[in-house]
Amino acid sequence: MSTQRLHAFTDDVLADHDAVAIADLVRRGAVSAAEIAAAARARAARVDPTLRAVVIESTGSVSGDADAPLFGVPTYVKDNTDVRGLPTNHGTAAFVARPCAKDGPYTKQLLSTGMTVLGKSRLPEFGLNASTEFAAADPTRNPWHTDYSPGASSGGAAALVAAGVVPIAHGNDGGGSIRIPAACCGIVGLKPSRGRHVDGPQARSMPINLVSEGVLTRSVRDTATYFAAAERYWRNPKLPPVGLVEGPARRRLRIGVIADSVTGTETCPQTRAVLDDTIAVLEKMGHEVRPVPPPVGRRFVDDFTVYWGLLAFLVAVGGKFAIDPRFRASGLDKFTRGLAARYRKSMARTPAILYRLSQARRAYAEMSRESELILSPVLVHATPRLGYLNPTVPFDELFERLISWVAFTPFNNVAGAPAISLPMGTSSEGLPIGMQFSAAYGDERTLLEIAFALEAERPWRRIQD
Repeated sequence: MSTQRLHAFTDDVLADHDAVAIADLVRRGAVSAAEIAAAARARAARVDPTLRAVVIESTGSVSGDADAPLFGVPTYVKDNTDVRGLPTNHGTAAFVARPCAKDGPYTKQLLSTGMTVLGKSRLPEFGLNASTEFAAADPTRNPWHTDYSPGASSGGAAALVAAGVVPIAHGNDGGGSIRIPAACCGIVGLKPSRGRHVDGPQARSMPINLVSEGVLTRSVRDTATYFAAAERYWRNPKLPPVGLVEGPARRRLRIGVIADSVTGTETCPQTRAVLDDTIAVLEKMGHEVRPVPPPVGRRFVDDFTVYWGLLAFLVAVGGKFAIDPRFRASGLDKFTRGLAARYRKSMARTPAILYRLSQARRAYAEMSRESELILSPVLVHATPRLGYLNPTVPFDELFERLISWVAFTPFNNVAGAPAISLPMGTSSEGLPIGMQFSAAYGDERTLLEIAFALEAERPWRRIQD
C-alpha cells in the first residue's frame, strides 16, 4: 500500500471550493446541482477504492429546497443515521440492515439545509472504537497518509472531507467522534451543545445523553453556515441562538489551558509543541492565556469507561429488540464483546456512576465561570498507524491504548458542552494535529469566532499542496 497522500482535488466544477462557495455557484446558475453531484461521485470513485470511507452509495437524484442555504452541496451521512432508501448498518457484521422506510429525525434537519446525500460513510462497530477499523474488513484510511488511522467514529466522514470528495459531511459525537477524526484528518469538527440540534434515536435512548449531531468541514464558514441553516428548521428554545457567525469577534478572551489529561498519560512532545504554538498565537492576538486545573479527577475516567461498557452491553443484550430482529450478538467484534463483559463486572455500581456523571455539568459550569474558553489537545499523542487500535488487538491492551489516547474529549459529552477541533499543527509523519477549544454550555458562537480568528491568522495546511 502506497504511503503517499491521497486526495481527489482536480480541475472539475468542485475545484477546491468549500460548501458556501458551491452553494453560491449553484444559486447563481454557474453550475447545476446535478453537475456538482456527478463531480463528487466521480471523485469518490477515484479515491474510495483505497480510502474505504463509503459504505454505500445513493443512486437518488438531486432534490430539496432550491432556496435553502446549502442547496446543491454534496454530502454523506454517517451509517448510524437513517436515510430513506438506504440501510443503516452501524459498522457491524452482527446483522444486515434493510433499506430504511423514512429519514431519521436528524436527517430531516440536515436535509433542510439543501444538501444532496450521495451515500453513507463508514464508522467502526456502533461507534465504540476511536479508529475506523474492522475485524474482518479493510479499514478506512487517512488521506494524509494511507498507513494511518483517520480516527473515529466519524472516520469515513472525515476522510471524505479531507480528501476533497465533498466539502462537508455528517457526523455525530458521543465521546469525541466528530473532534477525533477532525483532528486526525486536519479539518474542522464542532461538537454542539447537548440539545442544540435534533437528537437521533441513540441519544434519546441513553441514560445520560452523550451524543450530539453535527458536521465536519474544511472551512470555519461552512460550519458556521451549517449551524445557522439548521436553526431555520428547528431551534432549541432553551439555548441561545447561534445565528450566522461570519467572522472573528474583537473582544479578548480569558482562555484556560489544560495541557495533560486526568488519565495520568503525559501529552506527547509533538502534540505539546503544537499546543505551545497555539498558545503563542492566541497571546499574539491579545488573549489572556493561563493554565487551569482539570475540573475532574481520575474517578471521572473510571466512571466514563464503565458507562462506555454499559452502551456496549445494551447493544449486545438488546440488539435483537432495539436494532434489528436478525441481530446476532455472536457477530459482534472482540472489542464490543469485551466492553460488554467488562461492564458486567461493574454492573452493581451503575446507579452511583450515573449519579456522578450527571454532576459533570456542574463542574464544567464552574470551570467556565473562570475562563470563557478552555484550550487542550484533542488527543494525547499523534495519530497512530492502522492496526494499533484494531478490534482484533487483545481487549485489555486495546482498552488501555484507547484510554491513553482519547483522554480530553469525553468530558464535554458528559457535561453536554460544545467543543471544536481545529487543525493547528503537523506531526513528524506529516499527519495533522488538532487542538480543542471548549466553551460554556450553549456558547457555540464564541467557538466559531475564535475558529475564524485562528483560521485567518494561521490558515489550515491543505492536503493538495
